[in-house]
Amino acid sequence: MTAASGATLPRRQGLAARCGLGLAGLAALLALWWLGTDVLAPAGGMARRFAPGPTFVSLGELLTGSDLPMHVWVSLRRIAVGLGLALAIGVPLGLAIGSYRRLEAAVSPAMQFLRMISPLSWMPIAVMVFGVGDDPVYFLLTFAAVWPIVLNTAAGVQQLDARWLQLAQSVAATRWETLWHVILPGVLGHILTGVRLAIGILWIVLVPCEMLGVSAGMGYFILDTRDRLAYSELMAMVLLIGVLGFLLDAAARGLYRYWRCLLYTSPSPRD
Repeated sequence: MTAASGATLPRRQGLAARCGLGLAGLAALLALWWLGTDVLAPAGGMARRFAPGPTFVSLGELLTGSDLPMHVWVSLRRIAVGLGLALAIGVPLGLAIGSYRRLEAAVSPAMQFLRMISPLSWMPIAVMVFGVGDDPVYFLLTFAAVWPIVLNTAAGVQQLDARWLQLAQSVAATRWETLWHVILPGVLGHILTGVRLAIGILWIVLVPCEMLGVSAGMGYFILDTRDRLAYSELMAMVLLIGVLGFLLDAAARGLYRYWRCLLYTSPSPRD
């Protein structure tokens, strides 16, 4: 056995152990769901309508024989637009705040004030200003997602290794070249952390936003199942939202791990 294979074996065993523990946790959650809705719930009670059996049956029917995929696609598109707008605003603002101490001192109180306001509290104002449709949803999602991106980007600039900046100065790099080749790669990990946090916030805010003035999306579909008294379909939607959110977070974590692998293989300024 080579040294490389000997090092890989414990890593694979650790990964298998983590996956096993994760699956055990999900199985325990499923068991609690079953106990609460099938075993402990009184016969004929409302809780039995949200039991795992009918929920999984309804989920299969919705995925294969309804317009649910279209609603999912609409919601994912809104997430992408909201995240894109938050990145377009948050990254430049975070770079500026992290680079200039006076600007940070000037805008930090206002930022802390605004980010402590729940995005959902802006819903009536957003509808009055932007009207019904996608525009108020985009505004609310962008407002919710921009703060973790701004704060993490600014923190990344402030923690940037000064030796990289000195190296750029020593080769007479322009400001644009320093930004593109030194600062942005150096803060990319912090930006990705902000993106992961933003995705979590977006996914929480999305569903209530889609319950107001839109005609498609998962939030709209949940209201539709409630109005039709389709309780198993409603629970199936809750389950699907959790699964999709889990997959989005896993994708964000995978992107961050990929960046870390690239970082460890890149040369340091001392090389």
